[in-house]
Amino acid sequence: MARIRLDHIRHAYSPELAKANTYALREVDTAFEDGGAYALLGPSGCGKTTLLNIISGLLTPSEGHVRFDDRDVTMLSPEARNIAQVFQFPVIYDTMTVRQNLAFPLKNRKVPAAEIASRVEDMLRRIGLEAKADRKARGLTADEKQKISLGRGLVRSDVAAILFDEPLTVIDPHMKWQLRSELKQLHHEFAMTMVYVTHDQTEALTFADKVVVMFEGEVVQIGTPEELFERPQHTFVGYFIGSPGMNVLPCRLENGEAVVSGARIALPAVRSVPHEGQMTELGIRPEFVGIVPRGGGVPIAIDRVEDIGSERIVRARLDGMPLTAILKENAAIPAEADAAFAPHALNLYADSWLVERG
Repeated sequence: MARIRLDHIRHAYSPELAKANTYALREVDTAFEDGGAYALLGPSGCGKTTLLNIISGLLTPSEGHVRFDDRDVTMLSPEARNIAQVFQFPVIYDTMTVRQNLAFPLKNRKVPAAEIASRVEDMLRRIGLEAKADRKARGLTADEKQKISLGRGLVRSDVAAILFDEPLTVIDPHMKWQLRSELKQLHHEFAMTMVYVTHDQTEALTFADKVVVMFEGEVVQIGTPEELFERPQHTFVGYFIGSPGMNVLPCRLENGEAVVSGARIALPAVRSVPHEGQMTELGIRPEFVGIVPRGGGVPIAIDRVEDIGSERIVRARLDGMPLTAILKENAAIPAEADAAFAPHALNLYADSWLVERG
């Protein structure tokens, strides 16, 4: 396994785009620690796959360096980097059996036959294809073929890193959960460096120890699921993580308070006050918005209440701005209502970036 260092990486898909300062990756300067499980999370077009392909060697960055431990691998091929990569759609040999497909990368590296047999049997069990081990891959379903691709990536023990590019797209929902659990278990057992690309926050948060959230070609936050939920460093993280996402309300600052549509809300102390001209916003998760009788908070108008069993989602408007609250299923909702914000859960943003507390 290896520590992957991305040293001031930028990438444009042509010299003309670079000259126009149009980069698919604006600048990424970070490291994935040896043995870590990371997810690259963000919407389509944010640069996730571009970054993964730069790590693997399928793309050479326009600027910057890729290092595995202390070795500069920027100009090396994927084979020379000794990585395994699993793609969105199956990449297997249809004329081989399931067993032969799994054994193929080990045979190429001249692994002893007894170890090959042991590793293949273990992987067949993990991906649930023991009963079809000697079937030709040609006749299998799309999700079974993708399980073979996953198995081929995971069967090796000598790789510097294993990279996954939305590998569960063609897998049925129940099997997705099982395979994510297997990946997590394999990571714990063998401390493999894993980088997993997805646009699905559930996949990212259940698989990774650290989630790398990307937006418009840059990394906006790297953190644990708890950090992303409790202290989003960028308003996009607050919006993208959580269901529903964080409420973001334009505000202005006066004497240590946020003024939202005329209502004054006390703020925690901050390290530095945003300067004049910056766009300031107040962020709070729906879980920390209470609905109270009129006079107990900020006046709102309730549009609808969605009952989802264990919880009720209140969709409201605060002076025309959308506001969401999540309440317990038996919580009372007054006809004339205010919103009350939990003080510890308030986040202040300046030009979309979190203002750190003092």
